[in-house]
Amino acid sequence: MNGEHRMSASTWGLLLLLGLIWGGSFFFARIAVHDVPPFTLVFLRLSLAAVALHLYLAGRLGIYQSLRRHWPQFLLLGLINNAIPHTLIFCGQTQMGAGLASILNATTPMWTVLIGNQLTTDERLTSAKLAGCLTGLLGTIVLLGPSVTSGDSVPFWALLLPILAAISYGFAAIYAKRFKGIAPPVVAAGQLTGSSLIMLPVALMIDQPWALATPPVTAIAAILGLALLSTAFAYILYFRIIELAGATNTSLVTLLVPPSALLLGFLFLGERMGPTEIAGMLLIAAGLLVLDGRFFLWVKRGVRTRET
Repeated sequence: MNGEHRMSASTWGLLLLLGLIWGGSFFFARIAVHDVPPFTLVFLRLSLAAVALHLYLAGRLGIYQSLRRHWPQFLLLGLINNAIPHTLIFCGQTQMGAGLASILNATTPMWTVLIGNQLTTDERLTSAKLAGCLTGLLGTIVLLGPSVTSGDSVPFWALLLPILAAISYGFAAIYAKRFKGIAPPVVAAGQLTGSSLIMLPVALMIDQPWALATPPVTAIAAILGLALLSTAFAYILYFRIIELAGATNTSLVTLLVPPSALLLGFLFLGERMGPTEIAGMLLIAAGLLVLDGRFFLWVKRGVRTRET
């Protein structure tokens, strides 16, 4: 763990809040997708969040210069980090609960490691990383198994969609490294602007939203929560935590999102997790802990402390 960054109680509080908010994105999507088609829902999430971030930045940090100079890169990042994964997750959530979708999507760090090993020279696959990836992938197989052997569970194609979204996030994480010289909030606003422009014609052509019935108040509230809380505010909070605790510590939020989504789904949507889902979640969480590496550092430090 980077000694330059210490996790204070307030920073831990912010990290827990971010985990709850990002877990809430699966909760909000599960509510909204019943009344709003996935492509339109993705566009509303991205465009409302983009507007909110532009208002927050108010022209600061050279956002307009960055948009003019790097618009092709923002379009590509918005495609693979927003438009594609959000669409896949929302389509999958037409068939599954918030908790299961969040668990499958929690495989993102594993795919990032595997992709980075192939596409970069500074993200090599160590034995510890390989062990973490294999453990997490085993958890994924456990979750996919019932859909292959039984027709009563979530359809196999629906389970694959959050995993494909996680792979897209993995490519985005590698591609995002080229934005190092740009302020992170500007990158967030840029990619959301680009992905909104991508999703607008898609939603108009496929969903024809003008012909849809007006969604109920619960769906509208879920859309606002998804866009303003789980996207715009979450990005601001995310970059604040990075500033306080560093990117490595902030990555711990990956472990907090599935429990948050499970809790919200249990409390408000009546969702239940069976033994298979719990086993898969525990295996994926174990894989993430191995990938992170700090769990073993803490154990070693504890042993050394007892020895002295």
